[in-house]
Amino acid sequence: MRWAWLLAASLWLVAADTPKPVDLTLKDSAGEAVRLKDLRGKIVVLNFWATWCGPCAAEMPILVKAEQTYGKRGVVFIGASLDSPKARPKISSFVAKYDVTFPIWYGASGSDMDKLRMGPAAPATAFLDAEGRIVARVEGQMREEELSERLDWLLSDQSGPAPKPLVKHL
Repeated sequence: MRWAWLLAASLWLVAADTPKPVDLTLKDSAGEAVRLKDLRGKIVVLNFWATWCGPCAAEMPILVKAEQTYGKRGVVFIGASLDSPKARPKISSFVAKYDVTFPIWYGASGSDMDKLRMGPAAPATAFLDAEGRIVARVEGQMREEELSERLDWLLSDQSGPAPKPLVKHL
């Protein structure tokens, strides 16, 4: 009987550690609601950034370049802007400066980052699998190899070892 209790406890622990699908609702540039759950079935790179954030500006060309490569393979890139309503007019010039072609979502907040366990600062990037579960996070300015390593693994049969689920550059 003791083995049954151990089996039940270990199954509970595994279930407790299994990532759950996440959702986030923000606004697009037209003010329409956009939701992460609407992207289920696709691999998603969700990047929290702001126009006033130096590391965000340094990281954006890496995301733009990756979207040109991985977007062709079905990966969806989303930029979730942390800019306040007062600073939102700066977003369009930032997007133009860095040639960002992927969707920018407006109205992200520290609360959204907390809900998704993204860490204390921008930039912060989440990698979501096709079921909408966050399988990896990068807190701080991401390196190009960290981005490609996670996306290559997500696009593979995932038989090899997974990349580190959390990288911190803060």
